[in-house]
Amino acid sequence: MTLTQALVPSQGRLARAALVLGASALIAVAAQVTVPMVPVPMTLQTLAILTVGFALGARLGTAALVTYLAEGAMGLPVFAHGGSTAALIGPAAGFLLGFVAMAAVAGFAADRGVRGFVGTALVALAASALIYVPGLAWPALVMGKSVPDLMSGWMMPFLGGDAVKALLAALIVSGAWGALAARRG
Repeated sequence: MTLTQALVPSQGRLARAALVLGASALIAVAAQVTVPMVPVPMTLQTLAILTVGFALGARLGTAALVTYLAEGAMGLPVFAHGGSTAALIGPAAGFLLGFVAMAAVAGFAADRGVRGFVGTALVALAASALIYVPGLAWPALVMGKSVPDLMSGWMMPFLGGDAVKALLAALIVSGAWGALAARRG
């Protein structure tokens, strides 16, 4: 059972659609909260994506990310710095695609009953590391970036922030489960 299933037990089509659209909106808002960095801004996107994945589960979490990417593809300014369609072929394109896998991994863990802080934190850290595979492959293949460039400019500056955001997501989700248990108990 996921957090949203615990909070909204009867999830008809309308409720699921609202959850997916609400989650994509949350991610779009989080994308606008940025810490300026080059070549890709550090945002609160990954915090929101992990939280969405853990709260909605794999199926709805993935649907929320696919919806988010579709909104950007349609020209809505949902990506960092109000970006849209062009971001899907720009330097951050691999990370944007990796966000789908990030939500799926977090959601898969939630579907399997991961709720405590330690387990959630470990999954969040793994899912955060996972986005670097497509995130770094894209500029390497499309833009011809070298491994040293990728490590120094595209990965290392973000590792600390990503770890903090993974731990925050784990605190949010495990805290929500704790609050729900206390309310029912």
